[in-house]
Amino acid sequence: MKPIRQGDVILQPATQIEGKKLSHLTLAEGEVTGHSHRISDGQAELYERDGTLYLRVLSETATLTHEEHKAIQIPQGNWMVNIQREYEPEGWRYVAD
Repeated sequence: MKPIRQGDVILQPATQIEGKKLSHLTLAEGEVTGHSHRISDGQAELYERDGTLYLRVLSETATLTHEEHKAIQIPQGNWMVNIQREYEPEGWRYVAD
């Protein structure tokens, strides 16, 4: 499986899922717009460990949606969720969505 990107969210294949199971399926919330990257269809579970999110897609696919991006299908499997960062003279920061 190859990495999947939607805006500033990048999903990378993971060999295993770690952490505490969360009660929601929101991968990232926009700091500027308030829009969110979230699983809106399909069966999935989201976990968090030490500030890193892990997504487990249980169904054949799950739909990742965001108000400003085209919905994409995430195949069944384990994924680590990363948020794109950018460099500024003051240091690294997460991209504001």
